[in-house]
Amino acid sequence: MLLYFFITCFSLHFLFKVLSFDTTPTMGEFWFPAQVYNRENGHVGFMLSCYDAELSYDSRTDTFQARYPPHGRRAVTIENNVPWEKFRAPPFDTSPHDFHFSDCLNELRPGDNIGIQWRRNKKFPYGWWYWCKTIALEFNQYTPGLRWRRTTNHPEEGNEAGEFYEGIIKLCSEEEISTWKRLWPSRILE
Repeated sequence: MLLYFFITCFSLHFLFKVLSFDTTPTMGEFWFPAQVYNRENGHVGFMLSCYDAELSYDSRTDTFQARYPPHGRRAVTIENNVPWEKFRAPPFDTSPHDFHFSDCLNELRPGDNIGIQWRRNKKFPYGWWYWCKTIALEFNQYTPGLRWRRTTNHPEEGNEAGEFYEGIIKLCSEEEISTWKRLWPSRILE
């Protein structure tokens, strides 16, 4: 699926470049599903995450517009100028409101790179978040003591802040791991 997505992205890139010389597609005419890393221009609340969105190509800037679905009390969120390297194909054919059944838990070892589903509450979609260095589900990019720093996996059980953790995937692809590491913040987040 990932190879198909990158071939499709390359094909779309080529198609958009060719069309830009002739009949430039107007931004917003064609939307396709993808996941965006560090959504909302790297807002601290979304660092090292990947969320579902619909993307539309903007030939004027050779970037995309991302449209995130409404959730909670929030309306649709739009992000402009999303570069090619900031999105990927969804890793599974699972709705962002459904959990991914983890079939790799027995294979996890200290030091493994993993992705975990997290959502703020049941009204919000899940996003995939990058974890590394420990099996004890710890977001090392946040300051020790913050509620987002450390947790355990409780299928569809929330913690005292009403947050929910679900599926876990073991990241095996060096390309995927290096993409996440490239997005690692230069300092610990507060």
